[in-house]
Amino acid sequence: MNTTHAAGGRYYSVDAARSDEGYDASDVETDFLGEEIDFAEAELNSADDLAAGPVGAGADEDEDVDPTDTEIARDMLDFIEASPSMFHSAASICDWLDDAGFTYLPESTAWNLEPGGAYYTQRNGSSVIAWQVGEGVPVPAAGAQQAGFRFADELDSPAYHFQVAASHADSPTFKVKAVPELDGAGESLRLNVEAYGGMIDYSWFDRPLGLAGRVLVREDVDEQGADGATGADGAADADAAVTPVAIHSRLLFIDRPVAIIPSLAIHMDREVNKGFAPNRQVDLCPLFSAGELKAGAFDALVARELGVRPDQVLARDLFLVNLQPAQVWGEGEEFVSSPRLDDLMCAYTSLSAFLQVGAPLENRISVYCCFDNEEVGSNTKQGAMSTLLRDTLERINQSLGFSSQDLRRALAVSFMVSCDNAHAVHPNRPERADERNRCVLNGGLVIKEAANQAYCTDAFSRAVFAALLDRAGVPRQTFANKSDMAGGSTLGNLSNMQVSMHGVDVGCAQLAMHSSYETAGARDVAHAIAAFEAFYEADVHIDGAQAALLA
Repeated sequence: MNTTHAAGGRYYSVDAARSDEGYDASDVETDFLGEEIDFAEAELNSADDLAAGPVGAGADEDEDVDPTDTEIARDMLDFIEASPSMFHSAASICDWLDDAGFTYLPESTAWNLEPGGAYYTQRNGSSVIAWQVGEGVPVPAAGAQQAGFRFADELDSPAYHFQVAASHADSPTFKVKAVPELDGAGESLRLNVEAYGGMIDYSWFDRPLGLAGRVLVREDVDEQGADGATGADGAADADAAVTPVAIHSRLLFIDRPVAIIPSLAIHMDREVNKGFAPNRQVDLCPLFSAGELKAGAFDALVARELGVRPDQVLARDLFLVNLQPAQVWGEGEEFVSSPRLDDLMCAYTSLSAFLQVGAPLENRISVYCCFDNEEVGSNTKQGAMSTLLRDTLERINQSLGFSSQDLRRALAVSFMVSCDNAHAVHPNRPERADERNRCVLNGGLVIKEAANQAYCTDAFSRAVFAALLDRAGVPRQTFANKSDMAGGSTLGNLSNMQVSMHGVDVGCAQLAMHSSYETAGARDVAHAIAAFEAFYEADVHIDGAQAALLA
């Protein structure tokens, strides 16, 4: 099976941002006031890699290239390293979609869709939803809605349905506060940070730390004729002379070590190995300078990296980045280790499958989602609990000419795969996993289930997805928490609060979840892509919760 994704591989983040006015891939953006803003100063993290194109792009187009599991795993790690923040993750995903020929539809514009089309939208620059409309979706004739004719009412079954895979772009880290600096002992300078998500705190000590995220920059617009404008009485009009201001979001990735969180020497804490609970306000402040830098140096650094003055920086969402290189390792190349495997491993594998399979021929709509803010509860305007998915599906339905009732009928027979990594049995602490419902590295995609419904899997959705994988010959595993141990939750059931449909929770088995450096199985990258391809290739027909047909 050829698992090379259609959009290809080693992409690095670009600084040109998508806005509600649409996306211009050139070096020069046009702001909402019509002025040209040059973003070439912070263009690409690696222009050579992007110019090289997708992995395998130099091969003959007629040649069928089957990459090895190791090559597929390394391609995933390239994607992760190009995605140091949720904003960069979304930008990387949008780059792939652009290269695959998708049409970007900002939320603020009118949408016009047609069968066979491929589209995407985004919110906040950190959440992305893409979809491919099946060529067999029976679009109502022009004017049918205005005439009071509801096309799907004449069909025995809904006119179409959705097949959705959803992952998330964010990972636990530390965010730099608005006032970023703290005085330290002597003349040292520290960064003032707070936790984003539930990370393993000690894993952030003694690591080379960079910074990544977005920065909002003010651009003064000098409009001709603004100065000296006069009112009706000929006097100078003070309001007309106000200088317009344009504000732009800029991606920033400082991919060199600029900070570190130093451990306290064991000689100063002899009991440290008996248990250590770091105080985040005291122990987890990164060291930024030993004395050469003074107050204001952080803002000056950010401005210098963006090629602007410090007074032009209005606000920022910047996060610490562990700069340890991602790698495939082991004598048998069995492992992958990297920051942010949770959940960029699922974001990558589901996107690869989504693009590889392409638009369906049948009357279904394939949907890919990558949400922000899962690690902090998803209840934001761009999280899985927001209206983003609901708004998108409603607008798809409306743009294709269907009624509100048609949408409800479609959702009743739709299916979601919620993709978020699972806990592999730990080699040193196997007693922390359930005796039977446990998963291992390189054992295949994991179906997760919990009696308390922290996962959206139930018997019906498990049966449907297990049958899909079995038919495709893709290995699968099972995970459930120990009965005396509380587990985590993920985005499937949270999303269902806004858009209810049958759903199953799955993920790749991994170790050290929420560490700053996580480990998973190198073979499971290909397993996951194959699993998601099987899902997107199938035509899943659902009859309530009583029966399903996998065509």
